[in-house]
Order: sequence, then structure tokens, then C-alpha cells
Amino acid sequence: MVHYIEDKSIVEEVIKNSNKLVIVDFYADWCMPCQMLGPILVELDKKYKNVEIFKVNIDESEEYALLNNITSVPTMIIYHDGKEAERIVGLESLEKLSNVVEYYGFKD
Repeated sequence: MVHYIEDKSIVEEVIKNSNKLVIVDFYADWCMPCQMLGPILVELDKKYKNVEIFKVNIDESEEYALLNNITSVPTMIIYHDGKEAERIVGLESLEKLSNVVEYYGFKD
């Protein structure tokens, strides 16, 4: 399940304590590439059970976006073992995101 989050403390707690790969997608409702990325993230979530996906609306969580140095959307931050491992800026394909997930050792 893709989680829409407004409370940053929930995301921070999951990042810190999860044995899963955590993807936090910073998006905006007005952003067309963000809208196109939504269904791709749903498919990614269906494909991999050991991936936790969170979506954070930058307009509703501006402070959290600034804290994470988000300067454009969509931006996905990949967390592995509780630490930021990678940042992906822009729209990416399911294939590319699947490659990223599998790079960190998470298979479907």
C-alpha cells in the first residue's frame, strides 16, 4: 500500500526502524510528472513486498520538504538501513525503479 503522509514523525519512525526499503516520494497535486508517477509507484508496491512507499505533498508539508532539501518534484528519496541511500529527481519508469529496488537486494 502506498501511504499518503502528513505527519513527518510517522515517516521518520518507519525509516529508522524498518527492515524494508523505504521510498519517500515528494510530490505536488499540480505537477503532471508527479501524477504520472503515482500509478508507477502503486505497481512498484504490488511487485515488491519488502518496499514501503510514502507520498508527501510538498504544499501540505512544506517544512518537511525544506528539511529534506526538495527543490523540484517529483523527488524520491530511497532509504536503506535507516539512511538516505539515493535520490531520484523526475519521472522514472517502473523498470528503472525496479532496478533500484533490486540493487539494494530486495527481490519480488
